[in-house]
Amino acid sequence: MTRGQVKRRLALLWWRHLAVALAPLLVFNLLFGGGGHTVMSMPMFIAGLASMFVSLPLFSAYKHALIATQQALDSDEEPAAWLELDRVRLRALLGAALPAWIAALAVLAGLEAIPLVLLALSSIVLHSLYRIPRQLG
Repeated sequence: MTRGQVKRRLALLWWRHLAVALAPLLVFNLLFGGGGHTVMSMPMFIAGLASMFVSLPLFSAYKHALIATQQALDSDEEPAAWLELDRVRLRALLGAALPAWIAALAVLAGLEAIPLVLLALSSIVLHSLYRIPRQLG
């Protein structure tokens, strides 16, 4: 694969992971939304906010993989560096999806719309950190 094809594939995978992160929230909200407010809604919101901190070490690993990929460009190690970047980014994207997934579970606890939107937006923002920069390559 050429470098352009790899970057295109990684960009498409990013969109796919974003859809996988937000789909459970949308489906749960359509199926179970509008339920009553329970005692568990606030702890679920706090858990969703706290789950954003999972991304801190994952982002550090992603940043190091980006630097290693940049250094491996135009060498024999370039394909392996792209694979490693993809592996590290997959873990980071799973961590970035946690706030939206916890929000999907919080729908069952009766969490209101504004906190749900905030958790979904936090997942979107975290996902945006893991886009492949244009400067790479």
